[in-house]
Order: sequence, then structure tokens, then C-alpha cells
Amino acid sequence: MSPYFTPISMQTYRAAPDTFAKALGQSFRETGFAVITDHGLDQDLIDRTVADTKAFFALPETVKAGYQDPRHSGQRGYTPFGTENAKGRAQADLKEFWHTGRAGTAGTPLAEIMPQTPSVAEIDGFDASTKGLFEALDGIGRDVLEAIARDIDLPVDWFGPRVAEGNSILRLLHYPAQTTPPPEGSVRAAAHEDINVITLLLGAEEAGLEVLHRSGEWLAVNPPAGALVVNIGDMLSRLTQGLLPSTTHRVVNPVAARSGHARYSTPFFLHFAPDVLIDPLESCDRADTPRPEAITAHDFLMQRLQEIGLIKA
Repeated sequence: MSPYFTPISMQTYRAAPDTFAKALGQSFRETGFAVITDHGLDQDLIDRTVADTKAFFALPETVKAGYQDPRHSGQRGYTPFGTENAKGRAQADLKEFWHTGRAGTAGTPLAEIMPQTPSVAEIDGFDASTKGLFEALDGIGRDVLEAIARDIDLPVDWFGPRVAEGNSILRLLHYPAQTTPPPEGSVRAAAHEDINVITLLLGAEEAGLEVLHRSGEWLAVNPPAGALVVNIGDMLSRLTQGLLPSTTHRVVNPVAARSGHARYSTPFFLHFAPDVLIDPLESCDRADTPRPEAITAHDFLMQRLQEIGLIKA
């Protein structure tokens, strides 16, 4: 592993929260990423979700297509291979994915913005495992945000009410094996930044994830088995005016020896509630940089979904 991504134990958070927050903050400021071990996620839940993920993507294309709902811009259910592209790129990424999300309270405006996730009939336990992993990662994400609040001198509970009804999503990702050469210029996931507040990633053990360091060097992220990779998203970077940077990253195509292997991962994109105003913190003002305008989390999300092709202009 690159020396930039020294694992940070979650046990430190429980025993010495300020020490954990400082280590996390240093890693985020340097690369926008951090690797967390001893996070306490139930390994059986992870294993069941991975097995259900593989079973879902092995279903016939016609069956998977039945779980696609263009009305919600790919934010729930299935998105087919070759649909999403990185901002500014014409080539589509070489992936397909599924989204499990939080449902908005029935009878409120959130119910339309945050619809129910479709139930998968073909795989016993799929709904339970994905919901369980969503909830578990949501809980760890709140702990990470508490540590971030400590690091940037906000009240420890500052993020809590802002993400309690967040439009967060668990993405099940499948990058198929490349048994034939991919189209020229296409990669599993082209260079991009995440839209959300923070991302918590499981399943990055299969090589390919790379982070663009401010030096211009691409750094490979190869975490220990079972570790969480956490990175800053654009919403948090905007809030902190770049103090915590949303770093460009990509998933490159496999080397020849691994081209016959599919890659699976399960990022959890933790979001603010749709009506939260992302109003850059005055404490992060910089004399040489104008403050970004305030914008609601929902409006910001809609802008970015259009840029990556999930909302067609």
C-alpha cells in the first residue's frame, strides 16, 4: 500500500476520539482519502451482500432491465452497463450497478425525491442484506462525520441532523471481466470526483482504484482485506471550501493476468437531506478564493447527475 494510506483503526475513535479525528483529518487533507480498519461491520452481512450482488448481476439482462426506472435518474434500482460517464467524458464507464436508497416519509415531498427501492423477487435475502448493509454503513458514516466535525472545530453533532434524512445510497457495482479488449479510451470508471458528503467503500481489494495526488501522481489504493476506504465528496469539499478536498479518482482496467476476473465493490454514498443548504463555512474562508454560492443538496445533486449522464439534458 502507498504510505499515504496508512490504516486508521476505528478502535482509536472509541478510545481516543480526538486522536482518531486528527489522524483522519491529516489523511483527508493530504489525499482526500483514508483507510479505516476495525470498523465493526458484521462480516457475515458483508459476505451475504456480496453473494447477493453477484447473484443479481448474473441474472438475465431482460430480468435486470425490469428493475430500471428512468423516472428517478438511476437513483434507485438497476442501471445498465455503459450508462454512466464521468463528467466531461463522452465514453461510458465499463460498469453496471444497483442502488438501494433511503425512502422519504410517505405523504411528504421527500417521498418523490427519495422513492422506495424496488424489491428483488428472484434472489431470496437480497432486500434484507442490502438494507442491512445500508443501515450499517449509514451508522459508521455518522461516526466518521462526528470525527470530521471534531477535526474542523464544529460541534460534534453538527452533521447528525443534516444527514438523518439524507438521500444516501448503497451502490452495488459490477465491472465485468474483460474477455475481449474494451473500446479504445474506455475504462472501468474514468477519472471523477464523488458528488456526496463522504463515501464509504467496501470491496476495493481487487486492484484498480487510483487516486490523483496533488503532486500529479496517481496513487494505487490497495487496502487490507475488509477495510473501509473513505473519501471526501464534492458536497463536503464545497462546505469546507476545499479544506477537505474531493479528490479525483478512477478505476483502471485490469492487467492482462486479471482481465478474466470481474470486479465487485459496494460504495455507500452518504448525502445531506435534500433541503439542507450547503452554505460554505465562514471558518474556512480564504483570502485568495471566493466563497462558493450556497445551494441546496438536492439542486447540487441534480446538476451533477445531468453532468454524468444519469439525467438526460
